[in-house]
Amino acid sequence: MPDLAIEVEHLVKTYAGMTAVNDITFNVAKGEILGFLGPNGAGKSTTMRILTGYLPATAGTVRICGLPVATQAEEVKRRIGYMPENNPLPDDMRVSEYLYFRGRLKEIPRRKLSPRIDEVLELCDLKRVRHKIIGKLSKGFRQRVGIAEAVLAEPPVIIMDEPTIGLDPHQILIVRDLIASLRGRMTVIISSHILPEIEMTCDRVLIINGGRVVAQGTPDALRREILGRCTYVLELAGDPAALGPILMGIEPSLRITSVSEPDANGYRAIALTTERSDELGEALLRALTADNTFRLRALSRARPTLEDVFLAATRRSWDVKSEDLKNAQK
Repeated sequence: MPDLAIEVEHLVKTYAGMTAVNDITFNVAKGEILGFLGPNGAGKSTTMRILTGYLPATAGTVRICGLPVATQAEEVKRRIGYMPENNPLPDDMRVSEYLYFRGRLKEIPRRKLSPRIDEVLELCDLKRVRHKIIGKLSKGFRQRVGIAEAVLAEPPVIIMDEPTIGLDPHQILIVRDLIASLRGRMTVIISSHILPEIEMTCDRVLIINGGRVVAQGTPDALRREILGRCTYVLELAGDPAALGPILMGIEPSLRITSVSEPDANGYRAIALTTERSDELGEALLRALTADNTFRLRALSRARPTLEDVFLAATRRSWDVKSEDLKNAQK
């Protein structure tokens, strides 16, 4: 059992009779980077605010580094670096002044603070703007100032709500590399709508919808669990109807799902699906090249994206909720 930095058990939060977080349970191991996903209104930001001690829970238990948030909120806050979605940075302070101010609030000793500010300025690529007024910085630099403040005191847990929102592709790459550099040293939770960034950065993903956990696991495990099939795409010259016996010989679950019109050279794009998750590409290649009735130009395995997984998981949860409502009305 890995050491746990974050433990959430049966977490509930209600507002005036409306349930924003509905019996959520999950853990995050020390040094792990977790992607926290969900559609707007799913309860992500509410959960993050409860984890950081800024919002009390209605029911349930949250522990950060073994400390209960409900009864030791001040000690918990010393162990968390938090970057909210709309980070309230002061427009009239210079970057280095702000980091010094925040460092003193975080109780970093003066003799250690200046070298640490230099480190985070280097880490977040902010050295060239260290003397600039925050209010005159671009959105990308402001986001990086927020990240620098979150990691300044080297807390064991970092929580970031939409850290790459409004950034251009170059800035997103810098932030992604920055977050990846924290792996193993700090435990990180990231909420984002930029799903490719989550997939490339995070060790594990947790998806919530309607205040409930609808899926969690590694991206590869979620692909197998939720989508449950693999797709191969062939560029093939020959009669598609003759593929049936070959596919049956390789794997009985292999099915043709689409066939395009032939191009000028007689090649068609043919999509195959199978319930098997292990690699069948080599077997397909051997069988098709050994059969003289076909000419194979290309073979690839289509890899579902995290966006496909996200859409399928949230759609499935909505379908279950609709079914529950129908049963309740009977």
